[in-house]
Amino acid sequence: MYRLAIFDFDGTLADSFPCFLEALNAAAARYGFRGIDARDLDALRGLGSWQVMERLEIPLWQVPMITAFVRRRMGERASDVKLFPGVHEAMEDLVANGVTLAIVTSNSEASVRGILGDRLASLVQDYRCDVSIFGKRPRLRQALAATRTAADDAIVIGDELRDLKAARAEGIAFGGVCWGFTLPGALRAAEPELMFERVDDIAPALAMRASRPLPA
Repeated sequence: MYRLAIFDFDGTLADSFPCFLEALNAAAARYGFRGIDARDLDALRGLGSWQVMERLEIPLWQVPMITAFVRRRMGERASDVKLFPGVHEAMEDLVANGVTLAIVTSNSEASVRGILGDRLASLVQDYRCDVSIFGKRPRLRQALAATRTAADDAIVIGDELRDLKAARAEGIAFGGVCWGFTLPGALRAAEPELMFERVDDIAPALAMRASRPLPA
């Protein structure tokens, strides 16, 4: 068994992309970078974070301001964001089977807790929130330390290539989800330890350490 499941939040547990897209396009209008329209979306979903920034012409020095703006704007609309179907049951099943839950996300802890609701929020043992766009690696390390878990006994579950790269840099297994921002094919090409086609696949897969990705 994996003893610890470290979840990304937006695009993994929460269906927040419409809210994120509105916030990002509002930031584009304010800070002068390219927004995202329907014609861009599929191409962007196959790229890593650095490539997305280049495509949208976002200068590195603006990233902290844009991140703060987007986080604040999304917080204002947090009540509109829902969890993906099956998340409630998956989290309950994982905890019932002895798996510790943590969340590492760029979203705020207040928004995350509000979207989860009191019951699910209480199941998460460790929160690492307000993470910078390229700052997940040290937060993963902190989650391991806080839960007293070895990297070999943990798995990161997320929807972006940056989640995979951060997990790999810390020697943690990675499970990619097929319902988030990054196209499943782009995640598979990076050879994660697991791929989840549906939310319902998560709890059964984590109950048994797998040596190869789940079948497509």
